[in-house]
Amino acid sequence: MTDWAEHAPEELGVDPAGLSRALELVGARGGAAQLCVLREGRVLLDRAIGCRPDALFCLFSAGKPVTALLVHLLAQRGALALDERVAAYWPEFGRRGKGGVTVRQVLQHRSGVPVARGVAGDALAMRHWERAVGEVERARPRWPPGQVPAYHILTYGVILGELVQRVTGTPVRALLQEAFLDPLGLTDIHLGLPRRLWSRHVPVRSAGVAGWTTAMLFNRRSTREAVIPSAAVSATARDLARFYQALLDGGSLDGARILQPATVEEATRPSSDGEVDRFLGVPIRWSHGFQLGGPVPGSDLSRPMGRLSSPRAFGHNGSNCCIAWADPSRRLVFAYLTDLLPSGPHGARHVSEVADAVLAGCG
Repeated sequence: MTDWAEHAPEELGVDPAGLSRALELVGARGGAAQLCVLREGRVLLDRAIGCRPDALFCLFSAGKPVTALLVHLLAQRGALALDERVAAYWPEFGRRGKGGVTVRQVLQHRSGVPVARGVAGDALAMRHWERAVGEVERARPRWPPGQVPAYHILTYGVILGELVQRVTGTPVRALLQEAFLDPLGLTDIHLGLPRRLWSRHVPVRSAGVAGWTTAMLFNRRSTREAVIPSAAVSATARDLARFYQALLDGGSLDGARILQPATVEEATRPSSDGEVDRFLGVPIRWSHGFQLGGPVPGSDLSRPMGRLSSPRAFGHNGSNCCIAWADPSRRLVFAYLTDLLPSGPHGARHVSEVADAVLAGCG
């Protein structure tokens, strides 16, 4: 896709009032943002506010599906099996009661290892791959494998990334580039921001003390350039939207096929529905690499894709700072990237409201 000219909403069966409301909400938040919405593979909205369209945002957890899809790609190729134990490929992982954890359970956030040392300890280690891997190897599960969903805030990317490296012998960043991003032409999604692109990065701003600490850490060049699959993927809204369009189209983009439709179906198949996530403390609908939409009891944190979202919608929220998702029932892709790490419930409410404004216009 090279033409980013917006189509008239009416042409795509969309009420323009909903789009206007979404843009009002985005503008009211201030700062830098990109909002890209596709319907039926055509551009409905493509706006950059306070930045250029090629500005690169830190996705935080919204980048997690990128590495998860790489694991699904290796399963499609027969290089690994989702129901095999992680320790079968990475023996050291099986230490301290983790020997029975399967690849599938990690993808589902059900390995019982939501953190290795704790959130703060994992954050200190995350920029140093070997150190982060060692912390995971020494970690003890908090729950028996498979028993409960518990969001793997940083361990998700470390476990899946090291698994990929053990299976293929190739560093996860290089393999992601060669096997997934390059074939699909996704030139503006980066696991670890390349040094040559530093001038295009968007600094993170914060609200609240906790957000200030995180922003300070992620505004360091050493963090943005590090391989942190759970938290430091950099991207534009345009390329993130194209990533989800490829999934919406069964694993192909612009004539290039990477995933089979059955692989996409497996990655987006529900793994928990209405269960309270033991780490987040709210009900989350998980699949095998994504959060899912649809009605869920609880706060807006449970519904980052909007209260009007379809149960078939799949995507991922990133600290209520960035979010992207696709809705097969509406043939809709939504990518909203911002520079603000909000505090309290307002951030969750905001991303949900922007999504609902768009969804209300789509019927």
